[in-house]
Amino acid sequence: MHELFRLKEHNTTVSTEVLAGITTFFSMAYIIALSPSVLSTAGMPWGAVFIATIIAAIIGTLIMGLVANVPYGVAPGVGLNAFFTFTVVKGLGFSWQETLSMVFICGIINIIVTATKLRKMIIQAIPPVLQHAIGGGIGVFIAYVGLLNVGIVTFSPDKSSAAGANPSLTTFNTPSTILFLVGLAITIILLVCKGKGAWSFLNRGAFVIAIIAVSLLGIPMGVTSMAQSVNLGEAFSQLPETFLAIFSPKGFPALFSDPAKLPIVLVTIFAFSLSDTFDTIGTFVGTGRRSGIFSEADEKALETGKGFSSKMDKALFADATATSIGALFGTSNTTTYVESASGIAVGGRTGLTSVVIAICFALSSLFAPLISAVPSAATAPVLVVVGCMMMSSFADIKWTDLSEAIPAFFSSIFMGLSYSISYGVAAGFITYCLTMTCKGKAKEVHPIMWIVGLLFILDFVLQAIF
Repeated sequence: MHELFRLKEHNTTVSTEVLAGITTFFSMAYIIALSPSVLSTAGMPWGAVFIATIIAAIIGTLIMGLVANVPYGVAPGVGLNAFFTFTVVKGLGFSWQETLSMVFICGIINIIVTATKLRKMIIQAIPPVLQHAIGGGIGVFIAYVGLLNVGIVTFSPDKSSAAGANPSLTTFNTPSTILFLVGLAITIILLVCKGKGAWSFLNRGAFVIAIIAVSLLGIPMGVTSMAQSVNLGEAFSQLPETFLAIFSPKGFPALFSDPAKLPIVLVTIFAFSLSDTFDTIGTFVGTGRRSGIFSEADEKALETGKGFSSKMDKALFADATATSIGALFGTSNTTTYVESASGIAVGGRTGLTSVVIAICFALSSLFAPLISAVPSAATAPVLVVVGCMMMSSFADIKWTDLSEAIPAFFSSIFMGLSYSISYGVAAGFITYCLTMTCKGKAKEVHPIMWIVGLLFILDFVLQAIF
């Protein structure tokens, strides 16, 4: 074990790595309940998504640990499964089988991008302002999803209104909304208040603790019920419904059956890939630089496009591979969790931490009946707070410079207002090209930006015609 993970070289021990793995797992374990909750809204069977989520997390995290030898947890992303359900399925009208097909293609594209110099082209093509705006905008989007899921924001029909309805804040007189407020308060208190010893553990496991606490409080209030819970056997029996569903008539054949939809299909796949790639790279750079997990040589290799020349290349490969594997089983894009920083803070430095995380995910499958009973009132606060955390990307935008502020504003705000991550990306790309042209710097805009911007415009034109 010492030789496999080079523990001495990384100045760590087995016990430290095990503790780091357990810490990271409890920091990201909320996704085990959250992912099935969100994707089942798209019509997917809860049990199948539960198993697929765990399988994707185990495989992706094991590759991360055994191939890249870095201490990161991989699982379906919160913003990405919200994008899957509320934008692509409910907003654009694709079936969940078609959407899984797009996720699979996204994973393949990201594998190719990681193994070739295409990664360098993409990183250089997207300006930093849009990278930050997209990250923060996804935070706005998933926080909004959390508020809507539990009915905190409501819409009253009004034919005289431009939108046909008036948004408003709900009256907090139902068990679900009261539980949401309690869960939100618990989450904020555990995250914000700092301390040592036991409190430090509570801080790292804030999301999981809040979900458990609200679920228990929901029992006497009639919100949490085991009546519709799914046991492990039932979950596995549902897996055939999603396993390889992308190859069924409702998958790839349906996705490419209508030529008129091809532009929006391509744009959606691009949006999936863009969000996944920059989310993962941001996590690696943000958490690995100070801890020394990734050296300057790793980051330089990332920028020069030399495939598989560093630990970061291998880590990106693990993340992309898990996305395609997850789509085969029935879950949305996987991503490397920024919550891995909690395990790194404990001292995790090698892939042994990731192996421990994967083992914890495997053991969590035994608790399917309890996890399936978790109500949306318990998971909604997590969506809201995670969204708040993701909005930290806005700090890196020069808001006093209108050439940055305008595309950043439209990119981020449109994700929430249009209830679509892809439309937010579209607004950002188009307005960025416009502002750079007005500044006389059109030649500085990468060709990829122009191509994708025109694809977005073509999609809007086709929607207007058809």
